Amino acid sequence: MIFVCITPKNHIQLMTKLLNTPDSHKAIAIWLLVCCATIFGMVVLGGVTRLTGSGLSMVQWAPLMGILPPLNQEAWQHTFDLYQQYPEFQLKNFHMSLDEFKAIFWFEYAHRLLGRGIGLLFFIPFMYFLLTRKINRALTPKLLTLFVLGGLQGLMGWYMVKSGLVDNPHVSQYRLTAHLTLAIVIYAYMFWIALDLLRPKELFSTHTHAPKLARYASIITAIIFITIISGGFVAGTRAGFAFNTFPLMNGQLIPDGLFTLQPVWHNFFENIITVQFDHRVLATLLFLIIPVFWLKTRKLELEAMTHTSIHLLLAALALQIALGISTLLLIVPVSLAAAHQGGAVMLLTAALFLNHQLRR
Repeated sequence: MIFVCITPKNHIQLMTKLLNTPDSHKAIAIWLLVCCATIFGMVVLGGVTRLTGSGLSMVQWAPLMGILPPLNQEAWQHTFDLYQQYPEFQLKNFHMSLDEFKAIFWFEYAHRLLGRGIGLLFFIPFMYFLLTRKINRALTPKLLTLFVLGGLQGLMGWYMVKSGLVDNPHVSQYRLTAHLTLAIVIYAYMFWIALDLLRPKELFSTHTHAPKLARYASIITAIIFITIISGGFVAGTRAGFAFNTFPLMNGQLIPDGLFTLQPVWHNFFENIITVQFDHRVLATLLFLIIPVFWLKTRKLELEAMTHTSIHLLLAALALQIALGISTLLLIVPVSLAAAHQGGAVMLLTAALFLNHQLRR
């Protein structure tokens, strides 16, 4: 575990090193944290877009020209005519009026516009820091990796949308989950880099319990990540609209029909019974192991910030469990479901912060 002994001498050394941290590192860290906050908003907005059935309203991908929305009645009619050529209108929304189409269009438009905004928010400061030589040699490849991943995320988003523009007006749960997973990876990597800049390795000393606690925290973080991926399949298969009781599913602790599809592995990604059951099991596992971790660390003499990070992890878990159960019992209202998606990112953030405290 990473901590500083509680002595006046070490406090003075810590404050001196913090004050001597280069201003450029602080500025870059703040910029990355702002980008993280924007990605968080993007994840939540993406959930709202999906839940309101808006994701297939824009049937063309125009990275540059698509910045402007329809500005007059003729442009709106043209956009609506394009939408009418695809399965979602022909099979599902054939009674939709132009005004009703506008309502779903704006969510998808906002989602795409925010994605472009994140690209600019990253690229412009990155070029400034690069040209003014405020980015050191070790940091440059990390930021370039983030830039490439951001570009791939845009492509992945369109690849996801295309899956719903063919025969079945429903995006592939595999592509949706891949899109969500890549967003989470970008967020997590960016957040970790920002923490490295704000609290570099030399600010900390090691503690006897460090290896064991760090391994436990890593396991927790991995399970949170897998649970988020599982949540992507719940969203992609609309499994949350079935079995809206808790803790039982259809009156059973272990429901029938978990492995009805062949080959068996299909059940984990396509069988709504299995998909929801897996998500419940993973959430229950977190509900058990995080409080145990909190109890085991309560009496350890750790740095105050480390104790705070453990408290934050427990609080984020409690909030996320409450949001998840409420979303299920109330049959996936948009506001609660979007909050649940945001809560998953908050829980992961708390886990990453804890890991950084323990590993640095």
